[in-house]
Amino acid sequence: MTFSNSLELLAFHETAYTIYALLIISVVAWFGYNLTREEKASSLVRIPFYGYIAFLVAGGVGHHIFTYNAIPWVAQDITRHEITPDASYKFEIEDHKWVNIPKKVTVQCGETIEFDVRSRDLVYGFGLFRQDGTLVTQMQVNPGTDVNGILDSNDLLWTFHHNGSFDLTSTEYSGTAQYSHDGKEDLMKVKNWLEVVGCKDGGNK
Repeated sequence: MTFSNSLELLAFHETAYTIYALLIISVVAWFGYNLTREEKASSLVRIPFYGYIAFLVAGGVGHHIFTYNAIPWVAQDITRHEITPDASYKFEIEDHKWVNIPKKVTVQCGETIEFDVRSRDLVYGFGLFRQDGTLVTQMQVNPGTDVNGILDSNDLLWTFHHNGSFDLTSTEYSGTAQYSHDGKEDLMKVKNWLEVVGCKDGGNK
């Protein structure tokens, strides 16, 4: 079981957690029903009840154990020291503005890209969003320098599997200067900053 992006992962978890929630509700209903009965539940009834509880606990824990490594960015983070990115983009943020940022980034399907972002003053975020507003990926961008006075790196490794144009903006609140006076416009938002091409039928090579 693998997922190529967060939307596929969320769809899977939505189904799994809906079923799990219904099972949990059935436990509450079962327990409530037995509370309303005048006679005490027999031991034969208690055994399957506690067995059902054990099944739910094992199922909930097992769900995460068996799916954690199916999330593509988890496996990539674990082995990132072995990964050489296809391209790396380094830029900075200062005074709620992107500094030395590429005007447009084009990525071929399946390429692994490194984003190295550094802050000169405040805590910002680096986030890529689909056109419908859903989040693709993000990281926090913390300020600071090393012993040599060089800005600390905040890097993110990401592999793109679906065609599309993605917007860039800061995902951390760092003050009202990020927005217009009426609060309706995100001044750090760069429309269609990154484009992924080359995927068949919109997804995968």
